[in-house]
Amino acid sequence: MNPSSVADAPLAFRLRPTTLDDFVGQEHIVGEGTALRAAIEKDALSSVILAGPPGTGKTTLAKIIAERTSAAFVQLNAVTSGVKELKAVCEQAAQVKTTLGQRTVLFVDEIHRFNKSQQDAMLPFVESGTVILIGATTQNPYFDVNQALVSRSQVYLFTPLEVEDLVTLLQRALAHPQGYAGKVKVVGDALRHLATIANGDARIALNALELSVMTAGKDAVNTERVRALFQERNRRYDHDGEDHYNVISAFIKTMRGSDPDAALLWMFHMLQGGEEPRFLFRRMAIFASEDIGNADPRALQIVVSAWQAFELVGLPEGEYFLAHACIYLSQAPKSNAVKNAMAGAKSVLRSAPSVEVPNHLRNAPLKGMAEQGYGSGYQYPHDVEGGVAAANYFPVGIAPRIFYEPTERGFEGEIRDRLDRARVAIGRDLQ
Repeated sequence: MNPSSVADAPLAFRLRPTTLDDFVGQEHIVGEGTALRAAIEKDALSSVILAGPPGTGKTTLAKIIAERTSAAFVQLNAVTSGVKELKAVCEQAAQVKTTLGQRTVLFVDEIHRFNKSQQDAMLPFVESGTVILIGATTQNPYFDVNQALVSRSQVYLFTPLEVEDLVTLLQRALAHPQGYAGKVKVVGDALRHLATIANGDARIALNALELSVMTAGKDAVNTERVRALFQERNRRYDHDGEDHYNVISAFIKTMRGSDPDAALLWMFHMLQGGEEPRFLFRRMAIFASEDIGNADPRALQIVVSAWQAFELVGLPEGEYFLAHACIYLSQAPKSNAVKNAMAGAKSVLRSAPSVEVPNHLRNAPLKGMAEQGYGSGYQYPHDVEGGVAAANYFPVGIAPRIFYEPTERGFEGEIRDRLDRARVAIGRDLQ
């Protein structure tokens, strides 16, 4: 690229680091003493997959490797490259290795966009070491990249940059000769505000600075101007991708942990990201039985009622019903006794050779059936003092056992006492 085109390039492009010392963030991956940094510095890199949100340094790190390695470096973009081009690069790499003894580092940006046949085409060359693969992806590689490629690569998970890291990048942009070379004045906490709204994305932070400078003209960039330009923070949430699964997991685990305040944050983060409210109600309905159950039988009623109210009212007022249900579930006593009882019963059924109804529990609507013993010996519980008759209610050949063991939390404490008395009366005091 000639000097004039570099000068016209976006700020984020002009300031892309070219050395590991200039690389900001991801200390857990390329900080001093890390295995990847040592491999890069010794030019002994093996295949890697760099995964993480946009603007966290994946492509930048690949470019730094390109500058340091003595290997041939080839870059492909999975969006624009096909199988034919990919195979040509790999075959050329094999020829270079055979004739010159030189390795080839192949950087594939957006590697998750390659379909299965394209990823399979790379596999033999990666497996033989002909190609050292650097794959970059914004998706979860364990879901979206060929598992054979993943198993032959080191996976490094990039995280959103910290606000302090982004402030460092913005300060560098103001001072760098390829940036503003000290000619732009920024006052107040404008830089920190830019770093905050970027949500861990260096590209967004630098683009926001560039726009702020352009609109400021000869004036200083101040906090008020920045806030006027960027009224809403750019939060990252992909309701169709990995974020969907990670954030709903955080939401469920936070309610399970009885923290309604954090649960509300996760829930509204999903809603503002475009999540379907009915999906949240479905998850809360499941949670009410799976994680609360009989510790608070009203939990499921609250969720269902809130859901019905939402269907009648819709958004935005329907957010009240979501919040109501979320707070109730979070503060409710927790029990997974229903889940454990289900698992126990299913396990016994899987191992049982057959499930036969004993005679005393069989239906005997006709005289001939009664003569065969159907219904014989059945005791009507309402005729017994206490309403519980001594009897075996399990199928023939399956020994009585206890699946449901209520906790002492919430209403289950009362259930436990009542069940203990009933099980003694039934004759199943197995504890």
